[in-house]
Amino acid sequence: FSGHFTWEKYLKETCAIPAPAHCFKQSYTPPANEFKISMKLEAQDPRNTTSTCIATVVGLTGARLRLRLDGSDNKNDFWRLVDSAEIQPIGNCEKNGGMLQPPLGFRLNASSWPMFLLKTLNGAEMAPVRIFHKEPPSPSQNFFKTGMKLEAVDRKNPHFICPATIGEVRGSEVLITFDGWRGAFDYWCRYDSRDIFPVGWCSLTGDNLQPPGTKVVIPKSPLPASEVNSEKPSMHSSTKTGLGQQQGQRRRKTGKKRGRTTKALIHHPMPTPSKSVEPLKFPRKRGPKPGSKRKPRTLLNPAPTSPTTSTPEPDTSTVPQDAATVPSSAMQAPTVCIYLNKNGSTGPHLDKKKVQQLPDHFGPARASVVLQQAVQACIDCAYHQKTVFSFLKQGHGGEVISAVFDREQHTLNLPAVNSITYVLRFLEKLCHNLRSDNLFGNQPFTQNSHMQRSHEYDHDRYLPDRSSSLDGTLQGPGRGTKRYSQDFPPYSAPLSPKLPKNDRHPLEGETFVLGDGLPGPLEPRLDPMDSALNSV
Repeated sequence: FSGHFTWEKYLKETCAIPAPAHCFKQSYTPPANEFKISMKLEAQDPRNTTSTCIATVVGLTGARLRLRLDGSDNKNDFWRLVDSAEIQPIGNCEKNGGMLQPPLGFRLNASSWPMFLLKTLNGAEMAPVRIFHKEPPSPSQNFFKTGMKLEAVDRKNPHFICPATIGEVRGSEVLITFDGWRGAFDYWCRYDSRDIFPVGWCSLTGDNLQPPGTKVVIPKSPLPASEVNSEKPSMHSSTKTGLGQQQGQRRRKTGKKRGRTTKALIHHPMPTPSKSVEPLKFPRKRGPKPGSKRKPRTLLNPAPTSPTTSTPEPDTSTVPQDAATVPSSAMQAPTVCIYLNKNGSTGPHLDKKKVQQLPDHFGPARASVVLQQAVQACIDCAYHQKTVFSFLKQGHGGEVISAVFDREQHTLNLPAVNSITYVLRFLEKLCHNLRSDNLFGNQPFTQNSHMQRSHEYDHDRYLPDRSSSLDGTLQGPGRGTKRYSQDFPPYSAPLSPKLPKNDRHPLEGETFVLGDGLPGPLEPRLDPMDSALNSV
């Protein structure tokens, strides 16, 4: 999709109609999001829905909350709407005769849970009852029709909401197909799912609507995505079939997610067994065990996550990789970590208060992911996002950052990077232009740690005072902003193979930050990188 994305223009060009608001289990007037980072509340464990746990708000976007269960690791964050019935104020469970439980995978000994609970709640900021909202009622029936447009959560990247189309209707189920992604990310869900929204929802709530992808759009996807996240666990095998495919065949696809890659390249539905199409499908079969197949199957067959009733933020180690879009160099990309100097000078362009709300470090993660998080943080903390955006220019093959100015959303591809040297060089030039030198380093800075230390920072921009971000229509360039990940970062910003091209790496000497002056000398914390940077 070329140019800036607006629903009005897009609907006209595609001759499509939006799904009416009465089709959705969403409030006609989106609820206000008055939650703040670090607030505590009670939430259902998405991996064990019979348990009610203590959760902490670690992210905000639009009318949604990014939650992390206290006592669990940071690889299972999940999103909930502020009017979800699955979140309640602290004390609600006890009031109704229940008992707070440790989350699935509680990191400590189970016997230490009572003491852990006391320490967790002692002095914590509880989310007040008044900011919770009543969940809206479900529609009386499934009113969706094939071809209707809507906005939907990408379940591989739950922090993204994207333009989508109803690909098929089957009883109480609907097939969500993402525009411009050839079926690779589609999924089935109930018509009353909280993960689907009417056209214009993001512009009303201030959430970040991604533009459609750039791949060939199939009017009716032959297969839903092989998602492990299903609206109902009991429907996992039976409801996620394609156009008449057998249940057993779909189960093999669920276990071997490579199936949907080759299927997405076929422009006609094939309800017949997969072995009759082309050799690329062989990895999907159950039987072959030749030595030549073992290595790619090890890379391309991650263990599935536990089924859930909603959309938790999946562990990136379980995100399937698309062999058609992931270059081999990315599969061996090292993890890097960049530290933020909150006590340093933020310069005239960055709001120091917002900088204080950022995490102490970005990563460890792939270099391109860390670069995206750091640059996006600079944009989000800017007094005027346009200023920071103007210092950047279009790269190739990297992650996507976005900024909102002139009443429009603008996105830009960063360069593909694969080492901490590239990341530091890029950030050094950017900070030099922002006059905020010594903002980033490759070693921890000594600073006050009273703020949250390890909250992830991703494209969802959870800064609480982001009220000026999105008003009117959301717009952005047509490059899709989904991306893949191969390593195992300890935070859970899931990244999937939604990048049209990611097979080019820039020359080390290429300049990606605009500005007349050469970058200044490296700050003392970057001294260990001097020799490496001088050779770039």
